[in-house]
Amino acid sequence: MSVTWEELGWERLAAGVGRCRLPGWDCTAGLVVGEGTALLVDAGSSLAEGARLRARAEELAGGRVTHLALTHPHFDHVFGAAVFAGAEVYGAVGLDAVFAFERAELRLDAVRNGLPVADADEAVDALVTPRHLVSGEWTLDLGDGRQALLANVGPGHTAHDLAVLVPGSPEVVFCGDLVEESGEPQAGPDAVPARWPDALDRLLALGGEDAVYVPGHGAVVDAAFVRRQRDELAARFDVI
Repeated sequence: MSVTWEELGWERLAAGVGRCRLPGWDCTAGLVVGEGTALLVDAGSSLAEGARLRARAEELAGGRVTHLALTHPHFDHVFGAAVFAGAEVYGAVGLDAVFAFERAELRLDAVRNGLPVADADEAVDALVTPRHLVSGEWTLDLGDGRQALLANVGPGHTAHDLAVLVPGSPEVVFCGDLVEESGEPQAGPDAVPARWPDALDRLLALGGEDAVYVPGHGAVVDAAFVRRQRDELAARFDVI
């Protein structure tokens, strides 16, 4: 007998689409199940967490994770990526350069935020460059009529923000940390504040008024929430 999304700790958002909130940093991971395929959105904060995430996702999908989309290069979203061997990995253009030349900064950020040093070292050593880099939009055909649109909507939270739109009823938009619900959006040294409101405008144009928006941290929100956060960010960073 197959298990339900809820039995494995996932929130079902639409047919074949769901997400879970990972412990520690309350980071969201998304799952889109196709025909003999499965797209995971973000990979967790360590190799151990990525392995647990993969096991749960593959139990729900009834097969292996075939595609992995990384919404941005922060450790809590990407440090589990290396355990998804065989998956086609996607990220925004420039993510490859971060992984190649900024590993020390990624490791330091992870340790500073509480990831054990051994876990950070292991994840950084295993980090591999995404094979597919998205500069505009990229449609994935997941079989049986299921598609997912990867959209490079940034910069904003970082210089390399990727959103994932899953058409359906309702449409679901995985926002990464361009949208946060459980706290004020975090603008670190790699943020591009002047462009962040524009990125949220692109998110809203992508999903529309009736979509479900999935933040990188916190509860699922609607278009009105995203619009309010857009206006708050514009005021916070004095963006006209």
